[in-house]
Amino acid sequence: MTPITEADPPVEVRMAEIVFPNHTNHMGTLFGGQALAWMDKAAFLAAARYSRRTVVTARSDQVDFKLPIRVGQMVETIGRVVRVGRSSMTVEVELVTEDLHSGERKLCTKGTFVMIALDAEGQPTTVPALPRQD
Repeated sequence: MTPITEADPPVEVRMAEIVFPNHTNHMGTLFGGQALAWMDKAAFLAAARYSRRTVVTARSDQVDFKLPIRVGQMVETIGRVVRVGRSSMTVEVELVTEDLHSGERKLCTKGTFVMIALDAEGQPTTVPALPRQD
């Protein structure tokens, strides 16, 4: 296989899941804790992929649950690095449902996570600046 090289580090990650009954609450909708776990995972992957470092979650900011997510729906979790500090990365994460029959997509949940890059000793370390958006 030929390696794929990129001039700028990737700022986005996308994951797909299907909502099964064991992911739901007593109302038959996606359990909030499961949604947060998927969102934190996407934030972790986006930050680690961008920085090529070990990262940890420092904070999750406001998470808005706009629409319920039901059993059988596909959920695309999209994590995007939007700000970079010295060692921190702010990652916006969205949960978008897609009806597999109609293709209809809806933004259901949105939140922001702050991730910290760590060096080999577990101390905060620098990350590259975000590429310029022209």
